[in-house]
Amino acid sequence: MIAHWIRFQHLDTIRFGTLEGDKIRVFKGDMFDRPQRTDFAIRLADVTVLTPVVPTKVLALWNNFHALGRKLGLAPPPEPLYLMKPPNAWLAPGGTIRKPRTDAKVAFEGELAIVIGATCSGVSVEHAPDHIFGYTCANDVTVGEIIARDPTFPQWVRAKGFDTFCPFGPVIATGIDPAMLVVRTLLNGEVRQDYPVNDMVFSAAELVSMISRDMTLAPGDLILCGTSVGVGSMRPGSTIEVEIDGIGKLSNRFE
Repeated sequence: MIAHWIRFQHLDTIRFGTLEGDKIRVFKGDMFDRPQRTDFAIRLADVTVLTPVVPTKVLALWNNFHALGRKLGLAPPPEPLYLMKPPNAWLAPGGTIRKPRTDAKVAFEGELAIVIGATCSGVSVEHAPDHIFGYTCANDVTVGEIIARDPTFPQWVRAKGFDTFCPFGPVIATGIDPAMLVVRTLLNGEVRQDYPVNDMVFSAAELVSMISRDMTLAPGDLILCGTSVGVGSMRPGSTIEVEIDGIGKLSNRFE
């Protein structure tokens, strides 16, 4: 069954529930462990939307789309290549991406994100879907020129770990097939990225399985599946949107 889970603040209380049109059906308990539906509904317009989860970690993929790999002259990797984005980078829908204290270009990367729903360690590809709660939108914001600034040490985490450099949300969609999704990224209303998720080198189930062999994945953790062609830079004053039909639209300003 398809559902859209949302986390929000209403008055002084943080709650979660499912989005039903312009209202939120409030649930109680644990989103990942038999959440309990209530009879209470709140208008979406009356709440502050938060990140749909608070991860223990966010992992971001590199070179996971065939089209971008071909453009960059990169062969498909034999195993997932990934980095970690720190908690200071988390940013809610509607939040402002802040320009770092540098004149370097800041790039957007619209991506599909996997949301882990059950603790997993060393799971098989066959059983990996049992540990996936759903999917959300993400923007893997990057200062690209920092990565190779020092020839002795590629600085991936620094380039992607600035404050506010990991917006995600607004909801988690459950009960959908990720292979059928298309990611679109819009800069000031103009489509810059429009690519199918089924072009991934490693599928969602393969990513969860292979990464869980390296580290335990906890409920609420995110795996950003990587991006494809169309990545570009943003100027302060821009609006960047990551839109995935079946999930929703993540919108943030860059200032």
